[in-house]
Amino acid sequence: MKQRKKTKYVHEGRYVAEVEVGLLEDETGWSPYLSIEEAYKLDDVREALRRGDVESAAKYGRIYELRPVAHQ
Repeated sequence: MKQRKKTKYVHEGRYVAEVEVGLLEDETGWSPYLSIEEAYKLDDVREALRRGDVESAAKYGRIYELRPVAHQ
């Protein structure tokens, strides 16, 4: 079983988190996949962003605030 790094983006409301996770690769048809710990990490980030708790979400990666650039 091998593990490789992948950047995942979690979008919630006006925020986006850039989180690095490890994907597990093996010979099964489910490969590549996240470990349960990595999946929980993404869930924690999403929940923190949902609450507006940017400080907690930033423990896992970079946080970006989305702003409109044009109005139609």
